[in-house]
Amino acid sequence: MEAKLSSIQIPVDQDELSGTLLTPTGIPAVLFVHGWGGSQHHSLVRAREAVGLGCICMTFDLRGHEGYASMRQSVTRAQNLDDIKAAYDQLAGLPYVDPQSIAVVGLSYGGYLSALLTRERPVEWLALRSPALYKDEHWDHPKVSLNADPELMDYRQRVLTPDDNIALAACADYRGDVLLVEAQHDVIVPHPVLRNYANAFVNARSLSARVIAGADHALSVKEHQQEYTRTLIDWLTEMVVGRRIALAKEVVAARKQRLKQQSDAPSSPGQGANEFRGDIRAVENSSS
Repeated sequence: MEAKLSSIQIPVDQDELSGTLLTPTGIPAVLFVHGWGGSQHHSLVRAREAVGLGCICMTFDLRGHEGYASMRQSVTRAQNLDDIKAAYDQLAGLPYVDPQSIAVVGLSYGGYLSALLTRERPVEWLALRSPALYKDEHWDHPKVSLNADPELMDYRQRVLTPDDNIALAACADYRGDVLLVEAQHDVIVPHPVLRNYANAFVNARSLSARVIAGADHALSVKEHQQEYTRTLIDWLTEMVVGRRIALAKEVVAARKQRLKQQSDAPSSPGQGANEFRGDIRAVENSSS
């Protein structure tokens, strides 16, 4: 993300007025990844709100869902991770998107895959709601077979470290900002899973954790859905808008400093002592 301050001249009659143009360059983007059995339709409410922050948003359907529901019994984690990479690449390749300012929002199975994505693509902000965990083995087996594992729920009750799970290992390497959202009464992705994720983000720039009181995994109650939307959008506002404001402050401060340095220099006709000419850029250091 970047902010640019440029001096401009505004013609009026035979004169030119001195002005300053302050603009963001590059637009942040958000990629939404739905859960197993879901679809992109579940993400559109949040995407709509994120667009209001000035973000470009993309939702899509993983293979095994909607138009590719015929693959439900055969699609693998590897294929679905490839789906996410393809969607990410298309979003990042848009000419008006800042490829260093992309957020990924993942739910459940989509959250698990989103964590893995951070090892293969630059993700500046990562929001995970009830991210699932699966055993590493049988990576190329159909995803439906993982849910049939009688030991899966026991696995999700264990204390696991990045050495035990590839998704947690990806989290340990991640250096961006993280939002973790837990449903209090989630029996599909129980609290120990969220604790394992939180403990894994040892190198994250920031970690925000929220619990939606009384909620189940699906957020079946409308009020819980609304609370999640507020939580996500508030966090995105802090990350995206807050970062933009900080960069704008930086270029304005740099302009002030330059004016201070040139205050003793002689002025040209039509140029005041406090007039700045030129460009100043402030560039955010990304997590990648």
